[in-house]
Amino acid sequence: MALVAAKMEPTAKQEIVEGLTQALAETAVETLKAQNFHWNVTGMAFGPLHDLFQKIYEDHFEGQDFLAERIKAMDEHAEGRMSVFLERSAITEHDGKTDAKTMIEVLMKDQETLSSTLSALAEVADQHGDYATNDMATARIEAHDKFAWMLRAHLKNSAG
Repeated sequence: MALVAAKMEPTAKQEIVEGLTQALAETAVETLKAQNFHWNVTGMAFGPLHDLFQKIYEDHFEGQDFLAERIKAMDEHAEGRMSVFLERSAITEHDGKTDAKTMIEVLMKDQETLSSTLSALAEVADQHGDYATNDMATARIEAHDKFAWMLRAHLKNSAG
């Protein structure tokens, strides 16, 4: 019989929703941070970084929706308060008052954190036979890994 999200065994649902909520919190904080950096980046690489940071926050805004809607598919409450997101997130806020290189380094680390959080979610979902959550988490991992690679590429010495 196919697994129906809202009728999932309560312990499994609780574990999966906890992972989804963690990923949602971190994605929300990262979305605003990337937008902040998009507004405040300066320097010789302004154009490409301004564009990349926009791609990140636009992707993450959509990612938040996927995560929240999956929580709702499980008939649970999707948190929407930034104060709660900040309390639980492994990703922290930034005031945006820094140089472009630091912005890149910070966002790269955050992308790796998101990938790790979503990997843990995918594993839990897989253990409970929740293939829809596993598939969504895997797609989000791919997006965060790609952004981490793109950011890392900006830090590479062109001679190397």
